[in-house]
Amino acid sequence: MQKVSVLLCLSWVCFLFYAGIALFASGFLLTRLELTNHSSCQDPPGPGPLPRGARGEPGACWMASRFSRLVLVLIDALRFDFAQPQGAHKPGEHPASLPFLGKLGSVHRILQLKPRHGRLYRAQVDPPTTTMQRLKALTTGSLPTFIDAGSNFASHAIVEDNLLKQLARAGRRVVFMGDDTWKDLFPGAFSQAFFFPSFNVRDLHTVDDGILEHLYPTMDSGEWDVLIAHFLGVDHCGHKHGPHHPEMAKKLTQMDQVIQALVKRLENDTLLVVAGDHGMTMNGDHGGDSELEVSAALFLYSPIPLFSSTLPEEPEVVPQVSLVPTLALLLGLPIPFGNIGEVMTELFSGNEDSPVYSSALAQAAAVHLNAQQVSRFLLTYSAATQDLRVEELQRLHSLFSKASADYRRLLQDPQGEEAELRAVAADLQQFLRGARALCIESWARFSVARMAAGATLLTAACALCLLASQWAASPAFPFRPLLLLSVAWGLAGAIVCAGLLATTGLQLDLVVLGAVAAVGSLLPFLWRAWAGWGARRPLAALLPIPGPTLLLLLARWAAFFSDSFVVAEARAAPFLLGSLILLLVAQLHWEGQLLPPKLPTIPRGGPATPAGPPRHQGVHALGLGLGLLFCTRLAGLFHRCPEETPACRSSPWLSPLASMVGGRAKNLWYGACVGALVALLAAVRLWLRRYGNLKSPEPPVLFVRWGMPLMALGTAAYWALASGADEAPPRLRALVAGASVVLPRAVAGLAVSGLMLLLWRPVTVLVKAGSAASGTRTVLAPFAGPPTSQADLDYVVPQIYQHMREVFRDQRERTSAQGPLTVAACQLGSVYSAAVVTALTLLAFPLLLLHVERISLVFLLLFLQSFLLLHLLAAGIPSTTSGPFTVPWQAVSAWALLATQTFYSTGHQPVFPAIHWHAAFVGFPEGHGSSTWLPALLVGANTFASHLLFAVGCPLLLLWPFLCESQGPRKRRQTAGSEAEARLRPEEEEEEEPRMEMRLRDAPHRFSAALLGLGLKYLFVLGVQILACVLAASILRRHLMVWKVFAPKFIFEAVGFIVSSVGLLLGIALVMRVDGAVSSWFRRLVLAQKR
Repeated sequence: MQKVSVLLCLSWVCFLFYAGIALFASGFLLTRLELTNHSSCQDPPGPGPLPRGARGEPGACWMASRFSRLVLVLIDALRFDFAQPQGAHKPGEHPASLPFLGKLGSVHRILQLKPRHGRLYRAQVDPPTTTMQRLKALTTGSLPTFIDAGSNFASHAIVEDNLLKQLARAGRRVVFMGDDTWKDLFPGAFSQAFFFPSFNVRDLHTVDDGILEHLYPTMDSGEWDVLIAHFLGVDHCGHKHGPHHPEMAKKLTQMDQVIQALVKRLENDTLLVVAGDHGMTMNGDHGGDSELEVSAALFLYSPIPLFSSTLPEEPEVVPQVSLVPTLALLLGLPIPFGNIGEVMTELFSGNEDSPVYSSALAQAAAVHLNAQQVSRFLLTYSAATQDLRVEELQRLHSLFSKASADYRRLLQDPQGEEAELRAVAADLQQFLRGARALCIESWARFSVARMAAGATLLTAACALCLLASQWAASPAFPFRPLLLLSVAWGLAGAIVCAGLLATTGLQLDLVVLGAVAAVGSLLPFLWRAWAGWGARRPLAALLPIPGPTLLLLLARWAAFFSDSFVVAEARAAPFLLGSLILLLVAQLHWEGQLLPPKLPTIPRGGPATPAGPPRHQGVHALGLGLGLLFCTRLAGLFHRCPEETPACRSSPWLSPLASMVGGRAKNLWYGACVGALVALLAAVRLWLRRYGNLKSPEPPVLFVRWGMPLMALGTAAYWALASGADEAPPRLRALVAGASVVLPRAVAGLAVSGLMLLLWRPVTVLVKAGSAASGTRTVLAPFAGPPTSQADLDYVVPQIYQHMREVFRDQRERTSAQGPLTVAACQLGSVYSAAVVTALTLLAFPLLLLHVERISLVFLLLFLQSFLLLHLLAAGIPSTTSGPFTVPWQAVSAWALLATQTFYSTGHQPVFPAIHWHAAFVGFPEGHGSSTWLPALLVGANTFASHLLFAVGCPLLLLWPFLCESQGPRKRRQTAGSEAEARLRPEEEEEEEPRMEMRLRDAPHRFSAALLGLGLKYLFVLGVQILACVLAASILRRHLMVWKVFAPKFIFEAVGFIVSSVGLLLGIALVMRVDGAVSSWFRRLVLAQKR
């Protein structure tokens, strides 16, 4: 099998998985239909008279406006308890531990001194709690769906009816300042705007200071009707430091000063609204649906009395979308067409001097207009999509019709009682709440057909990996013809599908087209499997995975069906990894490899010789297992607690050094981080030097010697700047800011340069020999002639390598009396693994820069765990010629589990609030402008760093057993005077030094088949994980935790699979590039000898 066929086959299998994932996602993560209808003053929401005063006063539309101006202050991530007074804290928790309490003093003074002028609410936010989705809800009154969270930083213009469009139609002047997300959502909606970049979560002041520079002059000028200020400092402080940091108290104090200054400037016709778009977790993140994330503060104030009732004991809880219809009617605007929010009726009751009946009538009029608008939306939406439940829709329509008829009857009866009006208003509110619940339920709709088809395609891909991994060991299996036939069938299926869609006039769906191509390409392989499977084949051959390993994997896959186990996977993964390690050690004991040998070994073709030490001593293997368990336990100290376990405390070591208050502790931790960085670099260089891979003046070797230390130095310098940037003197801040840009880019540039050099010259071999008395001379073995075919070359190359070793030994013996023979050579015995280890180290440096400083300790543990696991796995593989060519299933399973464990140890969780957004600004502190792919790439590299590193390093599972042959070299044994006899011995007796990875070239076809089998096994283990997530999400799609646990888990596993599969292809491609370079090197050596 040619090596290019291996890459093509693995790429095709990856395509099958991609098609299945995309097909399932298109049925599981659907977005709702966005209607483009608009409300207007000329088109009332329903039949019947409008409230008195409507259309009769200037600025009136459906209802007479109560305010002509609005100041909307949006404080990003203003959690509700941030607006609570100092005395509001949890029992048993000292207020000093909550620096955010009591900082909005102006709000509390207004509530105490002017209770009828202001009111504080707890706004209930609908998930996902990301800024773009909250802005959509705050302007349209609708509910964004789950999948919209993925476009939080790739905002698109809102096409639905919204408050800003209604303001523009009414000719109102809207001035905006703050978060530039509004620029993409509402292009051209502002008469004047001051946008500031919003994505740099490490910058606490730029946006806020920019707003304050324009806020008060704009307000004093009077050239505005609606003024919107979106502050970001509180949100960024939460991301950078968390809510309990003293910096949060400073930010909230600054916001309190803003509120106080605005209150002094308000006129009687102006309404002030201070709102948070969402909350934040205890770690300062958001995006999910925990109680702290969905609880936001909402404060309303007017210089004139706004409420007729007294201040309640506890703040009222209102849905956040209720603000939209409330503001629309208060400003005399039509309610946006797609709104499903409910008006806050107490804002329409008038002041304390208003008659009771008039207040009840105004409230009923407002809620009736709101109900008419929602009823119109439901009828229009159900006619366009037909996905609302008909029974519930009819029940709601009956409820609305009855309440609306009662309302119109009461309007005609001037002697109506206030109790009847309030009863009608209550019925209308019940209708509004039922309509909102119906929409929430219906917009979580699924396409069961696509979900089932995607799961079936993933199942077929997993079965193909399982079967093909066994077929790869057979040299007679026709992989290339079947691969070409599969590609032809897939292309034919895609062409036929595209033709049918074109002739029927249906829209071309790329997801369906890819799925049809995948199914078509699968048919030849499935037919081959069906035809080749006979009754003589045992059923157990379908599952070649050993029983204990299969049991552990089944336990892991079954855990994906339980939300509790998914939440606790950070603890389950190390447990399963430790169990598998103990299983490997027990297997070595059962096979007798932990015991010293009792019988002498007999070499091939020769007499018995005294037994040397075993390749892996029992104590050595036990030490490997214990060391691996110890490192796994250490890595578990770096953990991030999921929000579902409030009793858990996340590791403080996952926070950046800049968030530490004590200078001495920060310096000690910085020294530990730099020490881990130096230890990692030193360990890799010592390993390369041990196997002779640092003895050549070739460019890649020179880069390892000098380029990697420069990368380590740049990383340490960047950490020093990042941890102390806020403490830098003002005169040096410009220099620090410039260095913070240059250093990460320089490290990334060096890493890319090193990888390019490695791909260009992956084999660095210098073969020269000379004595101390004479000049240097090249030692080459005589050769009869060049090979005439590729088969001859594959046979001759290993012989040349072995013969060179023999010539070197003979030269050393003949020149020992004259002087030592100096030999400079990069050993070919570790040429493959050296390239992979070098590539992993080059990748690790830029990935490490994207994490916080103390994760360097986790990266050091990552490399240490990998080396220990590789040695332990190599101990269980026999040293015979056929043994190492087959990577056992327990090795692949342990490697995948180690990748999962490292994912959690680097501070990640499969939920959106745990994403490390700060990684997008490493090297780009000022943001990325309009670019979205680069920040997405940086955040993705931070999140899936462990997936990438372990996938690229997967070929080491095949290479390491060959490499470990050097641990027990057989000594040359000769008696005095027998040198001539020794030279006449058969060649088999001459193989005394281990050839290590050069044995792979003895059988190039088996080498390629081994790479293919390894790749298929790794894809199978990862593929069954994503299949388990798909089945869990399908079966539990109506589960209470589907959007909180199962849907994020599926998305993270899907993206992780894509990253891992790409990394696997890159790792195998690197090994093949090295193999081709080794062949070219030997070919040049042969041609030079011929000349």
